[in-house]
Amino acid sequence: METGSHQKAGAAEAGPAWTGLPPGLLRMRRLLLVVWLGTGALVSGLLLGFLAGPAWAALALVPLALTGWGWVLIGRNWRSWRYAERADDLLISRGVLWREETVVPYGRMQLVEVTSGPVERYFGLASVQLHTAAAATDATIPGLDPAEAERLRDRLTELGEARSAGL
Repeated sequence: METGSHQKAGAAEAGPAWTGLPPGLLRMRRLLLVVWLGTGALVSGLLLGFLAGPAWAALALVPLALTGWGWVLIGRNWRSWRYAERADDLLISRGVLWREETVVPYGRMQLVEVTSGPVERYFGLASVQLHTAAAATDATIPGLDPAEAERLRDRLTELGEARSAGL
């Protein structure tokens, strides 16, 4: 019996239980990258080939190289996003070079929105945006499954109302 209590204490000391973003956001961002830069490479290659000659058409390789570089960077950025629900606040962590961690106390939340633009809806994604009294602490969790976004919104709203009732 004592072993279980030690395991629970160890888990509590390990820190919050982080949740990463679903892979749908990664697929959406990479597809948009390929569509935009692939189209740019095609158009620039054709225009330069017809107007300036075939040697200049090689400049179309620049957008293709940017596509490869962007592919890697989008993956690193996607892996950097995570969030954790704690007893009194929500943590949002992101960033590859400059790590940014936002702590939003439940009692300070004024509005929790679930948004989904046309591209996000096509990929079955939604974002949760948290608004507080201080504009600098507004936070967003992008690319969630719509059911998870709604669950998170309902939970955060419930916790926010419970915490702010005592103010």
